[in-house]
Amino acid sequence: MLSAIWVVFLVLALICGALTGRLDAVTTAVGTGAGEAVTLIISIAGLMCFWSGIMELVQASGLAEKLSHMLMPMLRPLFGKASADREAMEAVSANVAANLLGLSNAATPLGLRAADRLYTLEGRHGSPDTVLTLITLNTASIQLIPSTVAAIRAACGASSPFDIMLPVWGASIFSVAVVLISGRLMRPWFRAGN
Repeated sequence: MLSAIWVVFLVLALICGALTGRLDAVTTAVGTGAGEAVTLIISIAGLMCFWSGIMELVQASGLAEKLSHMLMPMLRPLFGKASADREAMEAVSANVAANLLGLSNAATPLGLRAADRLYTLEGRHGSPDTVLTLITLNTASIQLIPSTVAAIRAACGASSPFDIMLPVWGASIFSVAVVLISGRLMRPWFRAGN
């Protein structure tokens, strides 16, 4: 689907360029844009390696695991009867902890393990509320250290790439709260349709 969207954008750019007589500007922009994209990727790579290393140290030090145990009491109310299953809640809290610390590479396999366990607890049928709640928490995750965004800002010349921390925290907390609350409020209508 994404490939189709990019093809449509490219075709539209070429058509607009031809209609306005600026096809040369469009072809120049394609080459310039591709070069700038490669430059941006290379400049971000160093910062991403640095933060990945920091996050590996956090994980190896046991801080991620301690955070995971601290999160369990807050997560239990969101997962209903599944919260009685220790394995499921450990996987869920590990996923949320990894997202909090910006360990997206670690969060993905943890989230898959948690989703599989939650799905198994529900008898492996339908779209269980617990799995949807996990997907919500994983997708709209709260990040304490927005390292990817900061890396992009630094690569684009921001003098203080981490000055976005407070707005990121506020926006992510608000988005998670809105999604969880709206999911709870809409649940009766979705069940009625099934």
